[in-house]
Amino acid sequence: MTIMASADIRLKYNDVVEKCRETGEPIYLTKNGQGELVVMDIESFEKREQELRAQQMVLESFAARLAGEKDYSIEESKALINKIIEG
Repeated sequence: MTIMASADIRLKYNDVVEKCRETGEPIYLTKNGQGELVVMDIESFEKREQELRAQQMVLESFAARLAGEKDYSIEESKALINKIIEG
């Protein structure tokens, strides 16, 4: 985890950007010793968002299954998708 003073975003912008790209991790910015912002490069942010959406879909699928909703085999899923595409 990288923590920097919020003044660094103004004074050392290029260093902050480089650190974000190097690590792929967020940088936590503080003001007066308190957490204020989190910054990260766009590529890492978009990857993280995709991962979160995928995790959410899996959790929703498990919840639906536990709630008794019908689940589909691969063959049934393919047939449903083809029907939607054709129709």
